[in-house]
Amino acid sequence: MIVAYVSCQFWVLLIQDAESPTPYNNNMKSLRSFALRRNLDTRSHSLGFTVLVMACLSVSAQAADPPVQGVICSADFDADKASEAPGGWEVARTGEGSPRWTVEAEDSAPTKPHVLKQSGVADYSLCIRQGAELKDGFVEMKFKPVSGERDQAGGLVWRYRDAHNYYVARANALENNVVLYKVENGKRTPLDVLGRASGYGVNVPVPKQAWSTLRVEFTGTRFRVFFNGRPLFEVEDATFTTAGRVGLWTKADSLTLFDDFRTGQSARH
Repeated sequence: MIVAYVSCQFWVLLIQDAESPTPYNNNMKSLRSFALRRNLDTRSHSLGFTVLVMACLSVSAQAADPPVQGVICSADFDADKASEAPGGWEVARTGEGSPRWTVEAEDSAPTKPHVLKQSGVADYSLCIRQGAELKDGFVEMKFKPVSGERDQAGGLVWRYRDAHNYYVARANALENNVVLYKVENGKRTPLDVLGRASGYGVNVPVPKQAWSTLRVEFTGTRFRVFFNGRPLFEVEDATFTTAGRVGLWTKADSLTLFDDFRTGQSARH
C-alpha cells in the first residue's frame, strides 16, 4: 500500500514538473523529500520501490525531450469585422491587378460565422499573415472555389520574403490538380515531383462549390503536400531556405473562400 501511495504521489509530481528544463532531477528530489517526510522503510519495500523508480526513470527520460510543438498561429476570421480586411494580415499581389480580401458571413463556413473571401482580380493575389515566420513547419487551410472563368484556385504560401519571392502550393478546380511552385523575382516556376522525371503537379479532383483542405509540411529543402488528408507528393528545392512568413494565395479571377487557417511546427511522430 505504501509503494502504491508513493507511486501515485510520484506521478502527480512528475506531471506537475513535466515542463521543467530538468524534470528528472526535480522529480527525484521531490520523491526523496516525499519519502523522508513519510519516514518510509525503503528496506522492507525495496523490490516495489526499485520497480517504481525504474519505471519513473524511463518516463522522466521521455519527459526530458523538447516538447512537441504545434499550432503557433490560427485564424478562423470569426472575430474580424465583416466586409473588411482581416486584422493582422497584409494584402499584396505578384504582378498586376487589384486583390480584394474581405471577411464575410458564410452559411457553409466550416467554422461559423465568417470566412475570408478573395473577390478581386490580379495575376496573383496574396494575403500574408503578419508576424508569423517559419523556416520549418506546416501551413494548412480549408478553401472553397466559388467561381472564376480563367481560374478557380486556392493556395498556401510559405517562406515568403516579399511579393516576388516565396513558395506556393495551389489546388485548381478548373484543372483538377495540385501544383507546387516557387516564385522567384516575380517569376512562377512549377517544381518537379520527387520520383518522377517530369510532369505538372498531381492530378486530383478539386471540387467546385465545396470545401477542401490543403496542407504543406516543409523541412529544410523537402516539402510534402497533402490534399483532404491524403499525402499527394513531395518536392525538393533549395531556392529559399531561411524563415519567412506564411499566407494565402489565389490566381486571376478566382473567387475563393478560406477558413480554418493554421500554421506551426510539425509534431514529431
